Amino acid sequence: MELTVGQYMRRGPVHALANVCPLLKGVGMASVAISFIMCTYYNVVITWGLYYLFSSFQAPLPWQSCNNTWNTPNCTEHATNDSAYSSTASQEFFDYKVLERTGGVEETGVIRWELSLLLLLAWILIYLCIFKGVKSTGKVVYFTALFPYVILFALLINNVQLPGALDGITFFIVPEWDKLLSVEVWVNAAAQIFNSIGIGFGSLVAMSSYNSFNNNVLKDTLAISIINSLTSILAGFVIFSAFGYMSHLQGIPVSELAVDGPGLVFVVYPQAFATMPVAQLWAVMFFFMLLCLGLDSEFAMVEVMVTSLMDEFDQNLMKFFKRKELFVLGVCGAALLLGIPYVMQVGIYVFQLMDHYTAIVSVLFLAFFEVIATCWCYGVKRLSDNLEEMTGKRPNIFFRMCWLIVAPLLITVILVFAIIQFKPARYEEYVFPPWAQGVGWVIALASIIWIPLGAIHTMWVLPGSFTQKLKLSITPFALNEMSKMPYYERGGADTYPGIAVISSTIHLPEKAPIQTNL
Repeated sequence: MELTVGQYMRRGPVHALANVCPLLKGVGMASVAISFIMCTYYNVVITWGLYYLFSSFQAPLPWQSCNNTWNTPNCTEHATNDSAYSSTASQEFFDYKVLERTGGVEETGVIRWELSLLLLLAWILIYLCIFKGVKSTGKVVYFTALFPYVILFALLINNVQLPGALDGITFFIVPEWDKLLSVEVWVNAAAQIFNSIGIGFGSLVAMSSYNSFNNNVLKDTLAISIINSLTSILAGFVIFSAFGYMSHLQGIPVSELAVDGPGLVFVVYPQAFATMPVAQLWAVMFFFMLLCLGLDSEFAMVEVMVTSLMDEFDQNLMKFFKRKELFVLGVCGAALLLGIPYVMQVGIYVFQLMDHYTAIVSVLFLAFFEVIATCWCYGVKRLSDNLEEMTGKRPNIFFRMCWLIVAPLLITVILVFAIIQFKPARYEEYVFPPWAQGVGWVIALASIIWIPLGAIHTMWVLPGSFTQKLKLSITPFALNEMSKMPYYERGGADTYPGIAVISSTIHLPEKAPIQTNL
């Protein structure tokens, strides 16, 4: 659905959603807001990854033993059934060396300068990869998206040969059917799919807007969905084979090793490396893979912000920045400054708060209104006509039923139960105080608020009585006479005459057919 809308409208999420359903144009603005919020805190994961990557060149690995200055008397090199009041060497390395974390969100602590410099390095890497636009990003992605598969297969071949690996893999593939009755499982599964594919964040709309008009969207859709699921399964085998090995070493059931949040990547898995042959090699490979995956996600989120702002304010921005490269630098610089709280000693708590209220709460609201705008206001028939116009083939009954019934119904059910069974944010055993939960809801509203604001603005600018305004507001392309050609469709500084699209039979000028290889 998102790929079709982006490719047909030839615009980023803000203008695309304004064309689809003027009343819900705020959904596009909300997707830009949520992408920018996420790119500010997601980059700290890359920062931690860089810290571990550079630390992996040491022998022995710094999280391998308890004989370090940051370790506490309760440190143990291996977790056991009797170590309820102790912490592992890898846990203490993450908590007391990397983060130097405080006791809670009430204690801010000081800036971790090592992490600050690594955050700067992370943003420099991102800028160098995207400052020339999607054409250069596409070339970088060939490496950053494909090389992790080489590392995954190498890790899998190594892990399955370790004692106990089969127990971990069995735990991974044997289902616990009663869990399917838990709504929390479905909400987390939905959040995982939204994050892994990029649904609702505007990145699919923004990237597909650069495709050639006749690109086969159905082929892209199937490729993205199948590859995403197969990659998740492959990663599951890699992770749980290592869990089985750790379970064998420590005499702890696999179910007690599994954790959520950053602990899986930065505590549990590094602990597994510490006991493997050639530990440094596997650690370097793993964290380099994490760097590649993190950069891929950041490219898409930053590109949403850049594309949307250039769509709307290109002339003013070019007057001020002179060159698009300087504008991209400004966006990266602003995101860097907003990322400073995450590299303070309180950073892990700020990160967890942002992630809880942005990645789960906001994106479900956003997806609900996006589906309503596209599938019901714009209509499945129009969407099918657009797809046929681009590819020569109408979507089959499966896609049409998904758009009309299945997607709206599933999103509605998941959203309702997510609200009913909502749990306050926490980090390990620490539960955030009420005032911090309030800040979390403000963070969630920072993106959601654009939906009602967009609706109010649409009703304000449309002519006629309230009834006429309301009717126009759910009519596709009603706002088009007030829109303008997006910056990237004019080829940068070179301009075309302004064109107002009055009906869907009039096509926007072709951009250069840059394949973004989603």
